[in-house]
Amino acid sequence: RNPSGPAGFGLHNRPDINLQPYLSARHTGKSLPSGGVHITRMTVLIRPLQATDRTQWQQLWQGYLRFYRQRLPPDITDLTFARLTDPAQQPHALVAEDAGALVGLVHYLFHRSTWSRPDVCYLEDLYVEPQRRGLGAGRALIRAVYAAADQAGVGGVYWMTQEFNAEGRALYDTLARRTSFIRYER
Repeated sequence: RNPSGPAGFGLHNRPDINLQPYLSARHTGKSLPSGGVHITRMTVLIRPLQATDRTQWQQLWQGYLRFYRQRLPPDITDLTFARLTDPAQQPHALVAEDAGALVGLVHYLFHRSTWSRPDVCYLEDLYVEPQRRGLGAGRALIRAVYAAADQAGVGGVYWMTQEFNAEGRALYDTLARRTSFIRYER
């Protein structure tokens, strides 16, 4: 795969992609005269996953798998991390970092669709440490995927979640439209 090809593979690793606007913030809820909100914290940075992040990424990955009641063999985790850190491969990965510690991750990929001319983006995995939820990291990670998709000229972004993920669904309802599709697997 061509990392700078027309489908946008590897776009998040290019220096011309600016993820700085996707900083997360916690606010007091007080409206300002300008229509904004009073920011009390703005320390979470969204950036591409790096090979040096392996230990912290794996802790987040294991938390994600536990949340969804899944187990994977170590060789699949190794393969996944290798793909995520190879700019010529998919899926792509971004992380949320706070004071040098990774607090969240998102994995996504671009693919062709039979329903549209442009490719689409599948947001495959999203996880934020439980004690950091509600502070904006999840929202910032999703918005960063939106930005990568927009810059790749992708037609849309979609994802799935479990029915029991009420906290996540409350966030997703503010960022996307829920569809009526039901997933089947073999």
